[in-house]
Amino acid sequence: EEPPHTGRLALYLLGLQASCPPISPHRSLVTWLKYYLEEEWTGEGQRGHPVTSYYQYGLGVLALCVHRKRVRDPVVQRLLTAQQHGKLGHGGNTVDTEAVLALAFTCLERRRLVGTELAAKLRLAAREASRNMAKAQGPDGIIGNIYSTPWALQVFLATGECQTEPAFGQAMAALLENLEAFGTAATMAQVLPVLHGHSYLDIASRHCGEEPDTLTPRDMEPLPEVPGNKTVQLVVECPLPWCYDLRLYDRLVPVPAAASLLDVLQAAAALDPREFRFQTQDTPQGPFLTQVLGLEARQEKRNYWQILSAPSTPLQMGIAEYRPPDGATVILRLSEW
Repeated sequence: EEPPHTGRLALYLLGLQASCPPISPHRSLVTWLKYYLEEEWTGEGQRGHPVTSYYQYGLGVLALCVHRKRVRDPVVQRLLTAQQHGKLGHGGNTVDTEAVLALAFTCLERRRLVGTELAAKLRLAAREASRNMAKAQGPDGIIGNIYSTPWALQVFLATGECQTEPAFGQAMAALLENLEAFGTAATMAQVLPVLHGHSYLDIASRHCGEEPDTLTPRDMEPLPEVPGNKTVQLVVECPLPWCYDLRLYDRLVPVPAAASLLDVLQAAAALDPREFRFQTQDTPQGPFLTQVLGLEARQEKRNYWQILSAPSTPLQMGIAEYRPPDGATVILRLSEW
C-alpha cells in the first residue's frame, strides 16, 4: 500500500496558513492530516516507528498546532519518546528531524494545546534539541548539512536563543554563503522565514489583514552557460552483507562543464544502459535517488542511497543542484540507517 502523505499535506497546510487563506476553515484537510497521523502507526509502525519517518510525523504535528488544532497526547508522546531514545534520523544526520520536533514541541507548549505536565516535558525536550543543534555545528558553520541548517536556525529563533547562542550567527553566515543551494520551492520555504528572522511558529500569529497584495510573477533568469566539458568519476558501492561485491560500478563519465550530478547519472546511463541504470522519485525538494543498478532504497528496509564526494564527504545539495567539478569522484553508496 502507498504510505500516508503526512509530510506533503503538512507542508501544504503550513503554506496555506502562511498565505492568509479565506476565513472558512479547511476542515477536511486537517481531518485528513489527523487521519494520516493515526495511519502512520499501523502496519510497519507497530514495530515502534512511523510508516514514513519521524520527520514527516513531526511536520504533521507542527502543522496541526499552527492551525491551533489539539493533538492527542499519545501522538505527541511518540515523538517525545523517539527523541529521548535517539531513534530519529538516518545517515548520521538527525538535525532536521530533531529541529522539526523541537518546533512542534514549542508550538504545542506555547499554544497550550497539551496538559501542564506534558507541556513541561516538551519545554525541556525543545531546549535539549537546541543544545544538540549547537553541538552538531561544523567548523564551517553548517549545522548537519546545508539543508538542515535553516531548520536549526528556526529552532534558535522559536526558542528565543538566537540572541545568546553563538552557533546562530555562525550558521546564518554559512547560510548566506550557500544560498545557491536553495533552488526548489520546498527548500526556499525553509530558508526564507529564517532570512526574515522568523520560524514556522510565527505563521499561527500572523495578522493577515495587514498583508499588502505584493505577490507578482517574476521571470526566472536562466543559469549562465559554462563552456567546455568535464569528466566525473562515478562509483557505486554496496558495503551491505547481502551485496555480491563492494564496488559495483566505477567509470569516468564525460559531461558538459555545467552538468549537475543528475546530468552525470543520465550520461552514464546513456553510455551503456545495461551497465548503469538508476531511478529517481520527485519530491518537493527535487529528484531523490531511489534505485541504482536495480538496488532499491526503501524506507521500510531502513536503507538509502548515500551520496559522497570522495573519499567521505556527504553531499550538501540535491542531485539536480550539485555540480561536481572536473575530475571529481562521486560515490553512490547503499547504506543503512
